[in-house]
Amino acid sequence: MARRHSSESSEDYVKDERGRYRHHSSHRRERTYERENGNRRRDTEDRHKARDRRSRYNSEEEVYRKSERDRGRDRRHRINKDDDDERNHRDKHVSKQQENSRMKEDGNGRLVEDSKPQRQSTTVEGNLNGDTSNLGKSGGVYIPPFKLARMMKEVQDKSSVEYQRLTWDALRKSINGLVNKVNAANIKNIIPELFSENLIRGRGLFCRSCMKSQMASPGFTDVFAALVAVVNTKFPEVGDLLLRRIVLQLKRAYKRNDKPQLLAAVKFIAHLVNQQVAHEIIALELLTVLLEKPTDDSVEVAVGFVTECGSILQDLSPKGLHGIFERFRGILHEGEIDKRVQFLIEGLFAIRKAKFQGYPAVRPELDLVEQEDQLTHEVSLDEEIDPEISLDIFKQDPNFLENEKRYEEVRKTILGEESEDEEGSEAGSDDEDDDEDEDADSDEEEEEQMKIRDETETNLINLRRTIYLTIMSSVDFEEAGHKLLKIKLEPGQEMELCIMLLECCSQERTYLRYYGLLGQRFCMINKVYQENFDKCFVQQYSMIHRLETNKLRNVAKFFAHLLGTDALPWHVLSYIRLTEEDTTSSSRIFIKILFQELSEHLGIRLLNERLNDATMQDSFESIFPRDNPKNTRFAINFFTSIGLGGLTENLREYLKNMPRLIMQQQKPVSDSESDDESGSSDASDSGTASSESESESSSSDESDNDKRRRKRRRR
Repeated sequence: MARRHSSESSEDYVKDERGRYRHHSSHRRERTYERENGNRRRDTEDRHKARDRRSRYNSEEEVYRKSERDRGRDRRHRINKDDDDERNHRDKHVSKQQENSRMKEDGNGRLVEDSKPQRQSTTVEGNLNGDTSNLGKSGGVYIPPFKLARMMKEVQDKSSVEYQRLTWDALRKSINGLVNKVNAANIKNIIPELFSENLIRGRGLFCRSCMKSQMASPGFTDVFAALVAVVNTKFPEVGDLLLRRIVLQLKRAYKRNDKPQLLAAVKFIAHLVNQQVAHEIIALELLTVLLEKPTDDSVEVAVGFVTECGSILQDLSPKGLHGIFERFRGILHEGEIDKRVQFLIEGLFAIRKAKFQGYPAVRPELDLVEQEDQLTHEVSLDEEIDPEISLDIFKQDPNFLENEKRYEEVRKTILGEESEDEEGSEAGSDDEDDDEDEDADSDEEEEEQMKIRDETETNLINLRRTIYLTIMSSVDFEEAGHKLLKIKLEPGQEMELCIMLLECCSQERTYLRYYGLLGQRFCMINKVYQENFDKCFVQQYSMIHRLETNKLRNVAKFFAHLLGTDALPWHVLSYIRLTEEDTTSSSRIFIKILFQELSEHLGIRLLNERLNDATMQDSFESIFPRDNPKNTRFAINFFTSIGLGGLTENLREYLKNMPRLIMQQQKPVSDSESDDESGSSDASDSGTASSESESESSSSDESDNDKRRRKRRRR
């Protein structure tokens, strides 16, 4: 019964376990199914959302494209309408002028139309349209230059309307040609040719040509601005007219949202500000307008404008430029503009931090006008501007010949009498060939006498820079020596290499053996470098009081290396005089470091042998002085204090024996004095020889008596 009970309980347990397993497995399957359904549902929703997003983006893009097309169409309509209005205005003006020219006054003062116009002699085969007075502003069909010149020659009346129109067409073509071919390389040649044309009469043509050329080639804006700046110095009304027209063009482009034309006008104004033709107030005013209600396009235009003229604004109006950059910073913080424009503003801040390097106000080749000669014009964006369009259209000038003569005088004052001088020189050369040869010889002599000197020492600075970079960029002294020997040095420039090597060594925090090995290599290669280092030693020792302690230590160790390796001759030590009066604290430190380094290189024994060399004693007399006991004691005490007392053994021996040597020197002096006295006595006795011979007997007797007396006293 017990077994049966246990078996039944085990079967129940197994059944319970199976039921529990089925329950868990079914529950697990349901959760897996729900999870898969959930993932499938989320994927479906994501696909639907992506499809909706794409459709919404496409619809927005389509709307944007349609709006852009509509905006472009409206802009073209406005431009065409303005052009038509301007063309109609010109046609009305021309037709009115033609009508006035066909009318004449009768006796009662009434205007009567001339039904029989006179046939002009200028309407020959070159004029295909008959009467030139009926032609438009362009003069009708194209007339080749040679035909135009021939027609102008055939005109008898130089003040007639036909001749004035021909000269107008020639002036327009000439100004357009000169402006179109100007660039940075030939601007100095174009300017005299431009002044040869009547710019007072054709100032409207010049301004229109400059604006059209700049619009077609924005990259040459700085060239056109430089050309206008030169013309503005002589004819300020031309610069004022051009600036007013550009400002008017800018205002129109801003109202029409015409970005290309706005960019061109803004760039032209920026370079006119750089040339100081336009006042900086207009630049700040323009930036204020562009950044008042910032959009992506307006901020982009403002960034380009500040990039072009920021360098000069930083000099002329730093506070105004600071305010503009603060406005840029505020736009960045607002974050309402596109990311691309934000990056442009950040790039502008980087350019400002670099002080506008790479964006100069005026290129050197275009800096043609002195600052005191330039005339600056002030034009506001708010004021009404008259572009004076009538200056672009031909008008009859009743005082044509007088105005031409006046401009001819102005042209001569601007350009000088060069043309007349050239004609006179040509005539003189045709008449007298000998004078030309003499003038040529004199010119050659003057050229030989006139020698241009480069006081800026540009080549020398470039050479020093090359040497410095070579020394500092080399890995070891062998590479540096190999590179420096490749530099082509003119005779006398070897000294620069030695000076730069010494300067580089003195600038280091601690002495590097690299410089000593490099100097040793050059001294071994060429004796010229050895002589130059000798001069450098003298120069450095004479100015050693100007060096700091660190530089002084490096220089002393450098020369100690050259002396220890025999790269520099030891006779340079003769420039050092070791006395209390001839040395300073700096020079004593230099001598201390020099001899301590020599003792480390050679050892105290070998250094002592070198200093005691009999052939070099003349060079070492100033270091080990023996002229005065005071100087000798000073030298002994100095070397003893720096730990090199072993070098002064001979000097100590000399100082010890100095009293005996002095006595020995004084004894020959006393003997020579006694000999001189005896010689003088002999000379005096030679005159009294007879008296001495007479008294010899008496003196001998007296001497015998004296001897006897002495003997008695001794007893």
